Amino acid sequence: MRGRGVAAALLLLGLGLSTTGCDRGGNTDLGLALSTMNNPFFVGIKKGAQAEAKARGLKINITDAQNDPSQQINQMETFTSQNVKAAIINPVDSDAAVPAVGVANRADVPVISINRGVNGGTVGTTIASDNVEGGRLAARTLAGSLGGRGKVVVLEGQPGTSAARERGKGFEDGIRAFPGIEVVARQPADFDRTKGMDVMTNLLQAHRGLTGVFAANDEMALGAAKALGSASGRTVKVVGFDGTPDGIAAVRDGALTATVAQQPELLGRQAVDRAVRAAKGERLPKTVKVPVVLVTRKNAAGFDE
Repeated sequence: MRGRGVAAALLLLGLGLSTTGCDRGGNTDLGLALSTMNNPFFVGIKKGAQAEAKARGLKINITDAQNDPSQQINQMETFTSQNVKAAIINPVDSDAAVPAVGVANRADVPVISINRGVNGGTVGTTIASDNVEGGRLAARTLAGSLGGRGKVVVLEGQPGTSAARERGKGFEDGIRAFPGIEVVARQPADFDRTKGMDVMTNLLQAHRGLTGVFAANDEMALGAAKALGSASGRTVKVVGFDGTPDGIAAVRDGALTATVAQQPELLGRQAVDRAVRAAKGERLPKTVKVPVVLVTRKNAAGFDE
């Protein structure tokens, strides 16, 4: 244990990072700008990042943009004023995040993006779940639960985010293998549970005989399930994405047919690891893909916390 402690101390000295961080000189070692904390998935990322930073003896400042892209510019300015050695951003919007990344670039602060990519600026690496493969997996799962035939709708995530785009692409790629499945509507619900319920309510009125729903996150899937009532997971199959505790509980109870589970705490840990590497000047891969896992009623109990 003593050897490991010495090695950790040497690593921190090599990075020029202090184990006391804000306690000396008011400096913070790392910054993490989250798009929102009003979603259990991003709370999981926060938890993982905090755990990894604590294990390394680093101070991390975690902020909540409340889904406002302009806030992320302000937060990146705060990080640079705190002399962070690296910044992590979970973009509200992949385009709108470019100015925020630019703030860090001009201050020579390395940037790591997490869960969503940034469509400009210099980013050391993007750490995200394999959203395209997850979308394909959702398509196969939904089609299988319907016996390869039926009318389905897609609840898309927040427009402008890479996660929404990639999950949608994966689902479209996967559903093409099932000509008996007709996608009758695609509509964004901004990764939000209440909006998911409202959008699903309107889709039910516009399209009779729906038998399936793919929602690009669990919050929208749970909103759709509420709109569907007793039909959810039974006469209308619903597949979500994220693997949040509420989503997994709904799978276990039968309200959702399945969810494609991400690993948010692992994403948070890996983001901190890559941020430390970037601060050391290491060359990083353009992207790091974290695997997803399908959760159904058969294996949901194994995902309980």
